[in-house]
Amino acid sequence: MLRLPRRIWVLLSVPLFLVLGGTLGYHVIEEDFTLFDSLYMTVITLSTIGYGEVHPLSDRGRLFTIFLILGGVFGFAYCASEMIRSVVSGEIAGILGRQKMERALAHLHGHIIICGYGRMGRLVCKEFSRWHREFVVIDRNANDLSDFQLPFGIALVGDATSDEMLKQAGIDRAHSLVTVMASDADNLFTTMSARLLNAKLVIVARVEDSHSEQKLLRAGANRVISPYVIGGTRVAHAVLKPTVVDFIELTTRTEHIELQLEEARIEPLSSLIGFNLKDARLRAEHQVIIVAIKKKTGHMHFNPPSETVLEAGDILVAMGSRAHLAVLAQLAQTKAPG
Repeated sequence: MLRLPRRIWVLLSVPLFLVLGGTLGYHVIEEDFTLFDSLYMTVITLSTIGYGEVHPLSDRGRLFTIFLILGGVFGFAYCASEMIRSVVSGEIAGILGRQKMERALAHLHGHIIICGYGRMGRLVCKEFSRWHREFVVIDRNANDLSDFQLPFGIALVGDATSDEMLKQAGIDRAHSLVTVMASDADNLFTTMSARLLNAKLVIVARVEDSHSEQKLLRAGANRVISPYVIGGTRVAHAVLKPTVVDFIELTTRTEHIELQLEEARIEPLSSLIGFNLKDARLRAEHQVIIVAIKKKTGHMHFNPPSETVLEAGDILVAMGSRAHLAVLAQLAQTKAPG
């Protein structure tokens, strides 16, 4: 349902009240006027068409007509000017835009919430958009979000440390939250609030000061990322291990179709459950290499042997082309056809 401010509804109701008031006025004042005659007389009077009177008017009827014309002219002129001002100023468009956004937020489920749209937040949003993942980004600065046009994303202006703002972003239905604000204190407070609002949420937090890492983990973050540590390590590896860096970029950049690294969780209905890697024939039939398996216990098996039995809840880290990895993801979720 369209929700407009009370002032807009009042403006829209003025013409209706003028028509109703004029109809009832003519019907009461002029005894010969039926309700339809009164309505007809009101419409031609307010529209200033003046086709002619249905029946001769009494003096009281003429006086009523004078006030009705003056009221209609000034009333319609005021309503029209206010409606034009609302449209030109963007008030109506803003209301419709907010309601459209609210409807979109209400339908989100399993999405990602990004807190902060600074330099890192922009990169994170672009990456989620590139992977066709639905997300909501929150930032205090309306100017930073004014040019937001990324597909699959919704921008909210507000304070991400506020419980109400997190609820508006659908935190109870979200899969993950990424907090990458410039302040460690803001990231810490947001992490604590988010964990209290959704105990199952996967939280990834940015940290500037290494001393804040343990605080974020205790507050409920599943993983804490330091951009400076990652950046410094990457720079050093680019010098010491350039071929390794090239390989990592080849397997993690989305534009490289020929080779990708991806993870796939084995769901309870997967056709892979109970098979070992050799019998599953993932490499032979689907050209997918299983680099590692993370068991439900959290233990990571690198280069698992062919006798490793696949179980529900295992997370496969696989390497292959995008098309072959898509087939693996399907096998990990459902039973094979037939």
